[in-house]
Amino acid sequence: MSATSATATDRHFSGVTGYARGLTMIAGRSPAARLMADLGGVEAGTRVVDLGCGPGVAVREAARRGAVVFGVEPSAEMRRLARLLTHGPTRRRITYLDGRAEQIPLDDSSVDVAWALSSAHHWADLPAGFAEVKRVLRPGGRALVGERLQVPGRHAHYAMTEHQVEAMAAAARDAGLEQVRIDRHRLGHTTEAVVSASAEESRVVQASDL
Repeated sequence: MSATSATATDRHFSGVTGYARGLTMIAGRSPAARLMADLGGVEAGTRVVDLGCGPGVAVREAARRGAVVFGVEPSAEMRRLARLLTHGPTRRRITYLDGRAEQIPLDDSSVDVAWALSSAHHWADLPAGFAEVKRVLRPGGRALVGERLQVPGRHAHYAMTEHQVEAMAAAARDAGLEQVRIDRHRLGHTTEAVVSASAEESRVVQASDL
């Protein structure tokens, strides 16, 4: 996506229209949110960043499992809606932040899992987004990018083609992420394509290496 497209996307999720779109995004998002949390091995104490978190469905799923979660979202309307929908004891484990994949407002090596659920198609710069994901992941951390897969011959709003999914995987490899793979998961009547990768493990330097 170009910078011009990114600006158009910002307008797409602004104002009253942004709130309305956010509410429509809640319906049916829970199965994909549970999938991401399962694939990320989210448990108590896991530190997670959700890139393009929208109304926060996957953020709240991770927090219910005991994770400390950062929801990064460029739309002020989406962040307000996410905060309004976040209740109960899990709220103290959740922080919503203004930002985007290409400029994640977190320190280096600060999270165990970084995911983007149905939001990578909005990224203005795939290589920059994956470079930022690598930066914020701790050694051995896990990256997950899930997008609905387009069925050939059938139009689906915001679905990705196989070629686009392959391009995401290539961008992850080029950013230096390791063990990059693409898996497909059936969720009801749709198929979720998930690009998964890991950050390089820290290596203990031995005397023989010096």
